[in-house]
Parts: sequence; structure tokens; C-alpha cells
Amino acid sequence: MTGILDGKSVLVTGVLRDNSIAFHVARLAIEQGATVVLTSFGRQYKLTELSARRLPYPVPIVQLDVTDQEDLDNLAAAVGEHVDRLDAVVHSVGFAPQSVIGGNFLTATWPDVATAIEISAFSLKSLAMAAKPLMADDGAVVGLTFDGSLAWPVYDWMGVAKAAFEATARYLARDLGPEGIRVNLVSAGPVRTTAATSIPGFEQMESGWDARAPLGWDVTDPEPTARSVVALCSEWFPATTGEIIHVDGGVHAMGQ
Repeated sequence: MTGILDGKSVLVTGVLRDNSIAFHVARLAIEQGATVVLTSFGRQYKLTELSARRLPYPVPIVQLDVTDQEDLDNLAAAVGEHVDRLDAVVHSVGFAPQSVIGGNFLTATWPDVATAIEISAFSLKSLAMAAKPLMADDGAVVGLTFDGSLAWPVYDWMGVAKAAFEATARYLARDLGPEGIRVNLVSAGPVRTTAATSIPGFEQMESGWDARAPLGWDVTDPEPTARSVVALCSEWFPATTGEIIHVDGGVHAMGQ
């Protein structure tokens, strides 16, 4: 039995620990037949290496800091040492200084806000363009978001960055569509990843989510989100772009 990514090559960013959504995306992609390449940089590189050992088979890791133009310029060549094309690219990158989240919306300063927006929003365009020389003409770019249409407790400027991220995906869908490249996002409910729990007051965001979700919601289980990302990487959504798929148990559709 073949998988939905059989024979495909997928670049996955953002694998840190094995509780991350990106880790489970990489694992499922491999299980569905893909050749996977990971990215990492700096002090995070060792964490990525350790987590990669828990994947079904060894995968290469290439250098990529999405704010470093040299890394971006070199990405296609670095990935090209391992695969001859990319069928999908997964964006799972985000960061905001503590000074702009956790109840600091009104006191945040522009330099720190700019950091959050560059890494968490503009990087989608940066990554897509860096990977584009290797992208297949029916390729997919898939990103992870947390509903940027609402003002959430403690999310503050990261929420603004996510709104910009979602808008960026729509414009990329417009401009890359003529080349056959689809750009879609998965809007996940709260999952207790290392990155999420580093947000001061994260428990306010996850509190009551399960009770509000028609399908229920397990904040410790990243697999439903990862499965949706893998599906969007496949050929099973050939005419879908500029879309945000909600994987949140249905909370986005419910009134308070």
C-alpha cells in the first residue's frame, strides 16, 4: 500500500522537540512515503538533531535561519544535495520576544514587534522564495497558524504577526498560483508544544477549549494538526490555495 506522499520530497522547518507539530509532520510524511529534509540553525540545531533520531529513518538537516539572507540564498543548493526537487515546504517557524506577549501589548516597542513580524510572518515569503528554485510545478507550501482573526488572551503581538502571516499566505497564493504552487495554512487549536508553553499565560488560551469544541480537543495531541498538514502537502488538494483549514475541534465556528 502506497502513502499519499509516496515518491515526494518535503522540506520541514521548525522541528525542535518531539512534542512539536513539525516533528509529527515529518514523522507522518515519512510514513506516507516522503523523503524528508529538515532545517535548523544555531543553538537549536542540536535539539533538531536529537529529535530527528526519533524519526522512522535518518534524515538530513540543512542550515536555515529565516532572517539570514545568506542562509536563504544557499537553501536551494543545500537542499539540492539531498533531493532533486521539492514537492512541499512546511513552514513551522515563529518567535516573539517576551516583551511583546503575555499581556505586554500596550508597552511593546517597535524593534521587538518587528522581530516577531519578520520571523513569524515575513518568513513565509522568504522561505517560499528560497525554496522556489527546487519547487515542483504542482508543489505546495503549507504553514501553521493560530487564528489571527481574533484577539486572544496573552497572545498580543504574536496574534498581530499571525494575522500578517495569514495575509502573506493569501498574497503568495495569488502570485505563486500561476506557477502551479499552492499555498495553504492549517489553523490549529492550542497544543502544548515547547514553543506554546513558553508563552506567559498560555493556560488562558487553552482553558475551556475542549468544552467549547464540538469534537472535543486534546491539547497534548499534535497528530490531528500534523495529519492535516501532510494532507495539504499531498496531491489530494490539487485545486485548493489561499485556504486556512481549521483543525481546532470546531471552536472557530462556535459562538461564545
